[in-house]
Amino acid sequence: MNLYYSQGIILKLLHKHHVSKIEVEECFLNRNKGFLEDIREQHKTIPPTQWFIAQTDNGRILKVVFIQFDDGIIEIKTAYEPNKKEVTIYEKYA
Repeated sequence: MNLYYSQGIILKLLHKHHVSKIEVEECFLNRNKGFLEDIREQHKTIPPTQWFIAQTDNGRILKVVFIQFDDGIIEIKTAYEPNKKEVTIYEKYA
């Protein structure tokens, strides 16, 4: 797994969401459902922004948002504890 974090994202994860890179990686490894594409106009990117919800090894539930490039690099955009609406959407469509 080839995850890329910009310095700004690392700081945002730590200071705003209190999420570590290790927790993000655990979520990728522990994921048991697919990815959803963020189709909101203000979040559309090429390649598309995708997201999923999974647990860390300690049972913390996180929403992970990323962009996957053709060369296999996955750029992390954010990760945080999801709200109930996000969990409902993921459970219904993933």
